[in-house]
Amino acid sequence: MKTFGKGEHVPQADALVFTFDGFELDGARFELRRGGERVAIEPQVLSLLLLLAENRDRMVSKDELIEHIWDGRIVSETAVAARIKAARKAVGDTGSAQKVIRTIHGKGFRFVADTEVSGDLEKTLCVKSALMTEEQAAPAIEDMLKNARDGRPSIAVLPFEYFGEPGQQEIVADALPADIIADLSRLHWLFVIARGSSFRFRGPDVDPLSAGRQLGVRYGLTGTVELSGEHVTIGVSLIDMTSSGTIWAEHYHGGLTELQQLRSDIESHVVASLAVQIPQNEVRLARRRAPGELDAWACFHLGLDHMYRFNRQDNARAAALFTQSLERDPYFSGAMGGLSFTHFQSAFMRFSEDPAAEVEQARVLAQQAVETDRLDPFAHFNAGRCSWLDGQLEDSIAWFDRATSLSPSFAQGVYTRGLVSVMAGQAAQADADLALALDLSPLDPLAYGMTSARALVQVQLGNMAKAQELGVKAAQMIGAHKHISLIAALTSHLAGKHAEARQWLTRAKQADPAISSEVFFASFPFAKNGARETIEKTLRELGV
Repeated sequence: MKTFGKGEHVPQADALVFTFDGFELDGARFELRRGGERVAIEPQVLSLLLLLAENRDRMVSKDELIEHIWDGRIVSETAVAARIKAARKAVGDTGSAQKVIRTIHGKGFRFVADTEVSGDLEKTLCVKSALMTEEQAAPAIEDMLKNARDGRPSIAVLPFEYFGEPGQQEIVADALPADIIADLSRLHWLFVIARGSSFRFRGPDVDPLSAGRQLGVRYGLTGTVELSGEHVTIGVSLIDMTSSGTIWAEHYHGGLTELQQLRSDIESHVVASLAVQIPQNEVRLARRRAPGELDAWACFHLGLDHMYRFNRQDNARAAALFTQSLERDPYFSGAMGGLSFTHFQSAFMRFSEDPAAEVEQARVLAQQAVETDRLDPFAHFNAGRCSWLDGQLEDSIAWFDRATSLSPSFAQGVYTRGLVSVMAGQAAQADADLALALDLSPLDPLAYGMTSARALVQVQLGNMAKAQELGVKAAQMIGAHKHISLIAALTSHLAGKHAEARQWLTRAKQADPAISSEVFFASFPFAKNGARETIEKTLRELGV
């Protein structure tokens, strides 16, 4: 896990627009334009261009480039050369001309095009917010955020306050929020202020709301590290910077000797929690706006809210919202992924008379999302779901491996890998993933699925009493659909609780009178193994 030392340089091009040779390199919108039209470019290549443009007054070494673009991971010379080549191609440059990017052989690269720089969101917000009352500031900031970041939610993670005796553990107050920044930056739907800017605001006299206005963000994450003897307490709070309300808060406790492991666990839990809490708040904000005022990101978050309800009407509404999002931004990989998810859901829940066509449409959209943004974990996640419905379980797991490597705290990616591992007969690996997913995101909209999948693990392990307990618990959760009720029925039957099994089977049939063993295994294509045989036998005994 990466930590950052004091004084380390972090790119500050977030709010600047670099104009050169007919191109506009826009840090705020995170896009490259030519003649006002957006240029298709991979996010990693765009980040490379921004890094070079910001530091156009000097050479950027290969080591520095790797540190910022690859987070310090070991990469080959070929990988670096490929990204430089892609960057040159995007701006009409070549290795021989080098009119935009010049290679300093054996050392690094330099941005050499004649460039005009405009825009400084941070200074603009500072000046404007200083002239406003608290009541005036919130809507004004909201408007500036919408214009500068295309509606994408934004967050600043401030350095945590430390309370306790000075010592080596004091560094956690900087290292933990720095780790959180690094992980949050992998969530492409979230605009994360660079550490170099947010860490200017430190100390007991800092007002988080003032910092938020100056940085131009909607959300702020603050925290405290309190040391008392051999005990440490770490508190974190997610704040709405436009209203001063606390959206979410949590405290973590442990012994001083456990601090390093605690730090890793907190980082994962905080990132997973924000991945749920921020979209939920975005939905609340979007619902206050007139339909004609919804931008691509507002449509996307509203679509997610409907998508997770797993019924025909909400799935159709989600598809419509994702389509509206793509009309506003045709390059929005998240909306492509969301639309893919709705087609997956139509096949999974049998909302359509042609499930195969739905799976194919889901696959096309997932592939488009991956091609649009290869660093988007949600895109890989949706590609994996298509392989799942095709019964290509190992391919599906590989896609989820990619999604979780891009974002280790992506709870739904971890969960779905666990669910597919259940179907593949890999009970131990499945249970570890499912337990981790629930730990990362206990309030996840798919928590019922995580719990129900753990019930199927216990079926494989032969622990029918535990399987029934988990199966019923999942079916009682908000959002549980017909398949979850059927799993509660079959686990109750296996545990010898036949009256409860009939009750849950009745609920499943109320949701879908045509539910059957064939429908279940089309949605959950178990490999030919003992678990499948047990489930098939149980469903026959239930008359399904």
